[in-house]
Amino acid sequence: MSERVCPWWIGYLLACPVRKWIGQDPIEILRPYVREGMIAFEPGPGMGFFTLPLATLVGATGRVIAVDLQPKMIASLKRRAAKAGLLNRIEARVTAADTLGIDGIADKVDFTLAFAVVHELPDPRKFFGEVAVLSKSGAKLLFAEPRGHVDAAKFEEEIRAAVAAQFTVSESPIIRRSRATLLMKN
Repeated sequence: MSERVCPWWIGYLLACPVRKWIGQDPIEILRPYVREGMIAFEPGPGMGFFTLPLATLVGATGRVIAVDLQPKMIASLKRRAAKAGLLNRIEARVTAADTLGIDGIADKVDFTLAFAVVHELPDPRKFFGEVAVLSKSGAKLLFAEPRGHVDAAKFEEEIRAAVAAQFTVSESPIIRRSRATLLMKN
């Protein structure tokens, strides 16, 4: 895993509701792509800033699978989900540094959210390849990186890695302070 992995204690800042007020409202960002009954996948969920809204959007018949290599992030995510009454919709897994830990979910995922995570990975090609394996044909992948960490050239390089892994660029949503694209699995 990259040396640039966000420390677990920054998860408290990333889960802060103030992010909604500066233009990163999870429901507004996710609502166009997520429906009741979907299976959603979120790598690097931190403490659940997007995970809990994802769980709300997939509803009682859907499921969110969240994976992180930091046990403290997953433990905090589970506590927050339980407090919100959403834990039964979320499967939170601690994964290894060299894999997303996608056993048992190949060709099952309808939507993946990769928000501010790919730049922390040592090999974006491997990441997008694993996401392709777990995604159904036609599944959506909302991919966003922070402008402050990822320049336009690096973001384009990451998009090329996604395209090489059987994804097609569908649209370029505007997400404040982010570079973003919506991809679809071929």
